[in-house]
Amino acid sequence: MARSKLERVLAELEVLHGAVPKPKVREPFALALWENVAYLVDDERRAKAFAALEQRVGLDPRSVAAARIDVLLEVATLGGIHAAKRAERLHECAELALDVGDFARALRGGGAPARRILKRFPSIGEPGAEKILLFSGIEPVLALESNGLRVLLRLGYGEESKNYARSYRTARDAASNELAETFAALTRAHGLLRRHGQRLCKNAAPDCDACPLVERCEYGSKRD
Repeated sequence: MARSKLERVLAELEVLHGAVPKPKVREPFALALWENVAYLVDDERRAKAFAALEQRVGLDPRSVAAARIDVLLEVATLGGIHAAKRAERLHECAELALDVGDFARALRGGGAPARRILKRFPSIGEPGAEKILLFSGIEPVLALESNGLRVLLRLGYGEESKNYARSYRTARDAASNELAETFAALTRAHGLLRRHGQRLCKNAAPDCDACPLVERCEYGSKRD
């Protein structure tokens, strides 16, 4: 069976960047903590802050809710700027999860009900909610973050808009039509698109000369 255009793109990106490791964090509440423990830092620094949270506090809602704010502040400081606000958000995540009750069960089945629950959490909009649903094995959906979204839009998937949510949905829907609806395929796509956006297809000064997709890229084709 012939591969779609996007599947061929992903194959080229895998040759260029290498295979993307599977997500290490898979539990829904832990993923909410992962999103809030750091801000504007690379994956290595985020992982360091997350590991400190796991070691010093724990990753279950009751442990985080009971943690002293000074301990959460020390952990959040490892994850970059606005540490005090993020320490408060970690507490808020725990309180929201406890309010839900059986958090994992409440998300079971995915769909709009699960998204509504997840979007109540700080720092988690629709993209973050879909990432949690994908990585935790609840719903096979092409979750995108800003780097991956930028790559897809430049390749002509979706419609770029001043409204980020609209850009996200149109690109996600257009790209999803060309991918297998499996957790493995969609997680791989998320990782490869994100990595390409981080390394070459940057927001400012993208390295189009090093990109194997430049001839198929609407952005690259308009270069001087």
